[in-house]
Amino acid sequence: MAMLSTLLASAASLFVAAAVVPVAHAETAKSIVLVHGGFVDGSGWQGVYNILKKDGYKVTIVQNPTVSLADDVAVTKRAIAASEGDVILVGHSYGGVVVTEAGTDPKVKGLVYITAFAPDAGESVAKLIANPPKGAAVPPILPPQDGFLFLDKARFAEAFAADVEPNLAGFMADSQVPWGVNALSGEVTDPAWKHKPSWYLVATEDRMIPVDAQRLMAKRAGATTVDQAGSHAVYVSQPQAVAKLIENAANATK
Repeated sequence: MAMLSTLLASAASLFVAAAVVPVAHAETAKSIVLVHGGFVDGSGWQGVYNILKKDGYKVTIVQNPTVSLADDVAVTKRAIAASEGDVILVGHSYGGVVVTEAGTDPKVKGLVYITAFAPDAGESVAKLIANPPKGAAVPPILPPQDGFLFLDKARFAEAFAADVEPNLAGFMADSQVPWGVNALSGEVTDPAWKHKPSWYLVATEDRMIPVDAQRLMAKRAGATTVDQAGSHAVYVSQPQAVAKLIENAANATK
């Protein structure tokens, strides 16, 4: 009986010890920070967000004011700071300028460009679009109003969202976010793609950023590049393809 009590006590001690020893878990999924571009807000990321959340990622959607690059970088850096663990930073269109400047943050382990601008030091959107390739589509940007830009609503769908469901494309046109001229002219100082691995999704039917320009920026950044048939709003119309590239980046940087 004494021996049984001793064995039970020993077993209890082992059980308690096991309970307090931390169990090794698989690495927690990275945080994903999504940055929208000009003329829109973060709600367009909903389809991508839903897929990433379902697959176990922690996702933050930045709501940038798009008044100036400095302000947008500050807002994005706050989102990075609030994210758990390592971050994959994703930018669409002008959002690529923001992630290029904000992505030097040490928490950022990789950059993903979704048909986005990827400027070098001293470059801005204004400089990158100053000399479009011959024959390239010209975005229907209206003259500035009080320092802000809009797209012509009547031509928004064909230029920005040709493969988006018409009612949604119409809503996007009518709910445009003013894009500040100061944001357009904001210059990158130290491009994050020179220090971090990057991925680039080329939207092959984009009528806002010419395909050749997308390829040139992706090549210059040394980005892993994929082609996807889609408009400038490919992140809205093809969320599966966009989420897949983001997850590839997250897996590659573990």
